[in-house]
Amino acid sequence: MSKSILQYILGKLEQRKQENNFRALRVTKGLVDFYSNDYLGFARDEQLKARVAEEIKIHHEAFLGSTGSRLLSGNSEYAEQLEKFIADYHGAEAALIFNSGFDANYGLLSSLPYRGDTIIYDELVHASIHDGIRNSKANAVSFAHNNVADLEQKLKTATGLKYVVVESVYSMDGDFAPLHEIAALCKHYEAGLIADEAHATGVIGDNGKGRVNNEMQTLARVHTFSKALGAHGAVVLCSKELKEFLINYCRPFIFSTALPFYSLAAIKCSYEFLSESKERREKLFALNTLFKKQILPKENFQLIASDTPVQSIVVSGNKNVKDFAAKIQEQGFDVRPILYPTVPKGKERIRICLHSFNTEEEVSKLVAIINSL
Repeated sequence: MSKSILQYILGKLEQRKQENNFRALRVTKGLVDFYSNDYLGFARDEQLKARVAEEIKIHHEAFLGSTGSRLLSGNSEYAEQLEKFIADYHGAEAALIFNSGFDANYGLLSSLPYRGDTIIYDELVHASIHDGIRNSKANAVSFAHNNVADLEQKLKTATGLKYVVVESVYSMDGDFAPLHEIAALCKHYEAGLIADEAHATGVIGDNGKGRVNNEMQTLARVHTFSKALGAHGAVVLCSKELKEFLINYCRPFIFSTALPFYSLAAIKCSYEFLSESKERREKLFALNTLFKKQILPKENFQLIASDTPVQSIVVSGNKNVKDFAAKIQEQGFDVRPILYPTVPKGKERIRICLHSFNTEEEVSKLVAIINSL
């Protein structure tokens, strides 16, 4: 490495440290999990692991790796049947599996909207959506979070084909998008609605099908398998025509090696397991109620209103929120600080994720620690 390049790298890293937002990989053991997206405990469930192992045993002829992209050697009858199964599960016409939620959002937004079109997105959408929009040639404008009136004003002045992008459940605040109102506006202004259902999948709706239902006309919706389903990958649910478009124009799909059979088997088994997990979802929301009932209002932090397993406590300032999280971790509970620039400056927060495998005692102890700080 040249000296000038090394100096640039070291300078950028030092800048992060000075701003208190330096990132580093870490491994923690022995702490109670209040930070992962494994809402229903599928990722650690022994019964589900056994189902996946049996599915692999049944299909013993499957390769260890997929050997190529779907358009080359990586496609299979199993993958196509799984896509049909997922589409039927969510009441969609078609489904296309991607390697990750990031790939799905990025690929969809970077390939479909084009020069002269307009993308209108909620200001709090995920980074993958921002990156997809940035790589498209379309005009783009944000609207105030969950503000339907602001969205309508942006729709009135939009040019070309119009696309509206939201999350059905927001990953950092844990709140709901007003989907019915947004869908009605999109219908009125002939805009295509794209909904990211990542944090609703498995948790919200009948059998965890998400918040979008047949009454809402959506152009596409994205479900991820890496959160409540405990697996990996994602799917775009859409029309048959849009699926064919993505197969032909979506670069992350065209040029990525396909998911291996093991991942597909895990996705299939997780969906089957989901239909049997009503009690887990009920317990999850009971713990959510307990958490909100016991936490006390404080001057030094703000609990963001949420009816989902994501409960965020705003503690302004990167240093302050890191110190706050460290004190909770010292008591044996693993929570993570979310720093600027991941969230807006002044909105740094402790993001607490509740799980069906957490106990009432653990939730009460965690709240007692927070209340004491």
